[in-house]
Amino acid sequence: MSSTAVTSPPGAVDLRRPVVVRVLWLLAGFGVIVVLSILSLSFGIKAVTIDDITAALSGHDDTVAQAAVIKRMPRTVLAILVGAALALSGATMQAITRNPIADPGILGVTTGASLAVVIGIAFLGLSDANGYLFFAILGAAIAATFVYTVGSLGRGGATPLKLALAGAATSAAFASLISAIMLPRVDLLQSFQSWQVGGVGGAEWSRIAVTAPALGIGALICFASARGMNSLALGDDMAAGLGEHVFRTRLVSAVGAVILAGAATAIAGPIGFVGLVIPHFCRMLLGTDHRWLLPFSAVAGAVLLLASDIIGRVIAPSSEEIQVGIITALVGAPFFIWIVRRQKVREL
Repeated sequence: MSSTAVTSPPGAVDLRRPVVVRVLWLLAGFGVIVVLSILSLSFGIKAVTIDDITAALSGHDDTVAQAAVIKRMPRTVLAILVGAALALSGATMQAITRNPIADPGILGVTTGASLAVVIGIAFLGLSDANGYLFFAILGAAIAATFVYTVGSLGRGGATPLKLALAGAATSAAFASLISAIMLPRVDLLQSFQSWQVGGVGGAEWSRIAVTAPALGIGALICFASARGMNSLALGDDMAAGLGEHVFRTRLVSAVGAVILAGAATAIAGPIGFVGLVIPHFCRMLLGTDHRWLLPFSAVAGAVLLLASDIIGRVIAPSSEEIQVGIITALVGAPFFIWIVRRQKVREL
C-alpha cells in the first residue's frame, strides 16, 4: 500500500513537545469551549443576561429570557458533540490513509450517509432518530469502502490524489442521486434542503440522547487506536516490523471514524471541512503524536463548530440565520486549496 506522509519528515511522530505544553493547550481548549458555550446561550432573537443563564442552568424558566436559554441548551451541546466528532473522524482518516486532505466530506463519507438517509426517507418512510442513525452509519460505511477501493486501484495504491478524486467523483454521483430522488417529492424537499445544508438549529434532547452513545463508541474506538496510528505513520513495513497488525489497526480505526461521521451527519446534516481544517491546526500546536492529537482535535472541533454557530446567529440574528455548514465551508474551502497547493509543491 502506497502512502504519503501527512507531516514532515514522513512518518515521524513528534515527541519533542513537553507534556506540560500539551496539557496547557488542552486546558485552554476546554476554557474556550466554556466561554463559547456561554456566548451560545446568550445570542439569539431574545437577548439574555448572565443572571438569566445562571437561573436557567439551575432549572428555572420563569421568564421569557430563561426559557430562551433552556431552548438553546441542546443546540449548544449538539454543536460541541458534532464538532468534536467530525474533527476526530477527520484526524483518524488522515492517520489511516496518510492522506493530508482526508476528510469525511472530501472522501464522500458524509454524502454517502446523506444518500442512505434520503433513501430511507423517500422509500421506507424513515422518520425517527434511530432510523436516521442506522441508515447514516450504513451509508457512510458503504461510501468509505467504495472510495478506498476505487482509490486503491492501479499503480501506486491509495495515493492522496487518487483518494481525493475518487471521493470527489463519488460525492458528485451521490449528490445527483439525492437530487433525483428528492426533486419529485415536493412535500419532503423543503425539510431535506434545510437538513442538507448542515446545522444544529433544530437540536432536541431526545435526538441527542439517541446519537450520543454512537458518538461515544466511535470516539472510544479512535482513542484506543491512537498508538497504532502512530505506528502507521512510520509506514506499513516499519509498523509491521514493530509488531503492529497493519490491516486490523486500519480497519478498527476506520470503523470508529465512520461511526463518528455517520452519526454526526444523521443528527446535524452533512457539515464539511471540520475534519480537514482542525487536525492540521492541531498538529502545528501539539505535534503528530495521536495520543495527544486526537483528544485535542475533538476539543478544537467543538470550538470551531460552536464559534461557527454563534457567527451565523450574529450575522443574521433573525429566524433566517446562517447555518454552520455554510460558515465552515467559507473557512474550510480556502484552507483546502492551500493544502492541495502545498502538497503539489512538495511532490515536484
